[in-house]
Amino acid sequence: MSADGLRRDAPPARDAHADPRLEQLLSHPALWRAGSASRQLPVWPSGFAPLDEGLPGGGWPRSGLIEILPVHFGLGELRLMLPAVACMTERPEARWCTWVAPPLQPFAPALAAARVALARLLIVRVPERTRGSMALWAFEQALGSGACDCVLAWVRHAPAKSIRRLHLAAQRGNTLGVLFRTREAERESSPAMLRLALEAHRDGVRVRLLKSRGGARGAIDLTWAAGEGEAQATP
Repeated sequence: MSADGLRRDAPPARDAHADPRLEQLLSHPALWRAGSASRQLPVWPSGFAPLDEGLPGGGWPRSGLIEILPVHFGLGELRLMLPAVACMTERPEARWCTWVAPPLQPFAPALAAARVALARLLIVRVPERTRGSMALWAFEQALGSGACDCVLAWVRHAPAKSIRRLHLAAQRGNTLGVLFRTREAERESSPAMLRLALEAHRDGVRVRLLKSRGGARGAIDLTWAAGEGEAQATP
């Protein structure tokens, strides 16, 4: 023991970051550390430059659950996601893009015109009388399957504990989960990693970023391209 109270024969202090197991844990996308905002996680480009500038990392996350809250279903929530869906499905290594309980009939010609690979789409129909519980169950199964690049689901009501399970399933399956709920859900707390509200605005929509860790806050106005067709139509 030396005068300064240290044992001179003690091994040098170990750098925590030299442990590969700890480094693997620290690099997990579910873990956030102060000062790590500059570490970019993989994203899907949204297809809208103003929106990419406001989203954390510059696009939609590749895994995890996000919520999009339009004033009413059919306002433009699907059109907002179509460029990313096209980007996912046209890749040679594309997995499924699954839609759970869409409220309107998908319109194949408009989807094809938006460069969506129809062969990679999977539509899950849910009976009206069991729409809530069955849609959440199907959503969770698809998210955690590992077979999907993204899963979109239209569910009006979802308790916070269900949303937490959905987020974990999306991370487990390395899948982007998009939960569409109407604006009444804006007042509820949610463990989703990203939350956006949609309302009609001129020739497009106004996007309000309600929860965006590491991204911008406030409103972003998006204009639809001229001649862009509807991707959903009434039956």
